Amino acid sequence: MPIYSDTVMDHFTNPRNVGEIEDADGIGEEGNPVCGDMMTFYIKVDNNHLSDVKFKTFGCGAAIAVSSIVSEMAMGKTIEEARKITPALVAKELEGLPKNKFHCSNLGAQALNKAIDDYLKKQGK
Repeated sequence: MPIYSDTVMDHFTNPRNVGEIEDADGIGEEGNPVCGDMMTFYIKVDNNHLSDVKFKTFGCGAAIAVSSIVSEMAMGKTIEEARKITPALVAKELEGLPKNKFHCSNLGAQALNKAIDDYLKKQGK
């Protein structure tokens, strides 16, 4: 059993920003068929800032913790700032992830980026 940091455990047991945004400006899905993790991120954009970020994640504790911390990291950021949320940054914010769970941090950053791509596409950019 992997050893998780207190931050990972906190975000797993009390995930922030869980849910769906009905009229989301952008939606991004990312999954890993090997481990079965599936993340969907919903964003609301106001004046180039992410005014709301929600997620639905089906997966392990690390995947839920990653989704929760990514949503917090992205909230209120500009699109450009949110784009800079990398898997390494996510793992650092969570005070590390076990090697076999590091792929979860990739999924969170990728799902967020797909939601941003979806928003920009809808804006014709």
